[in-house]
Amino acid sequence: MVKVGIIGAMELEVSSLKGQLSGCRISKKAGMEFCEGKIGGVDVVVVRCGIGKVNAALCVQILCDDHHVTHVINTGVAGSLNNDLNIGDILISKDAVHHDVDVTVFSYRKGEVPQLGVREFPADPHLIEAAEKAISDNQPELNYRVGRVASGDQFISSSEVKERIISEFEADCAEMEGASIAHGAYLNGIPFVIIRAISDKADGSAEEDYPTFEKAAAAHCAKLVADMLGLI
Repeated sequence: MVKVGIIGAMELEVSSLKGQLSGCRISKKAGMEFCEGKIGGVDVVVVRCGIGKVNAALCVQILCDDHHVTHVINTGVAGSLNNDLNIGDILISKDAVHHDVDVTVFSYRKGEVPQLGVREFPADPHLIEAAEKAISDNQPELNYRVGRVASGDQFISSSEVKERIISEFEADCAEMEGASIAHGAYLNGIPFVIIRAISDKADGSAEEDYPTFEKAAAAHCAKLVADMLGLI
């Protein structure tokens, strides 16, 4: 049986999904509220994990241990690192990487967690396909790209930092939770995908653009996630 854990960092990223839940049961752990029920007949657990990589990783583990989810979807907003991704566009993860991990002094690649054996955490092909079909069936006007998510515990609003992340990781968007969600899913053997709507360009304009566009971007993303569920 499919049971999907849906994670957003902020309430605006999950509020519309919570509103669609039927038979909602709420439990709390680690300061998070887990809302379990059905959306479109599919069993789901919707949760706001809070901002940052530690919160995100904790959330995945609770979903696995306490709620026994079979799939994980991360929904939310991100800054674009790709000129072909503009505000309002969608990034579907092919994989995710930690852009703020650096153990290169011991001959690891930039972004690689020591002794893990991987740097990029690959998203599930079936979930990627479901996201693409959901767009083509329900929001064909949306521009989207399948690409790499780069995560770190910082909001990227500097062109210099943006260019460094692009150069080192060939990433398409930057945010603060996806790689940890991917990391946790990978360790637990749970298929995942990250769906991010672009809210800013991750450069000098980010501080101005983000508050203006985050709500609309988050709504686009949440609708896509809801449309995906019946295709998993």
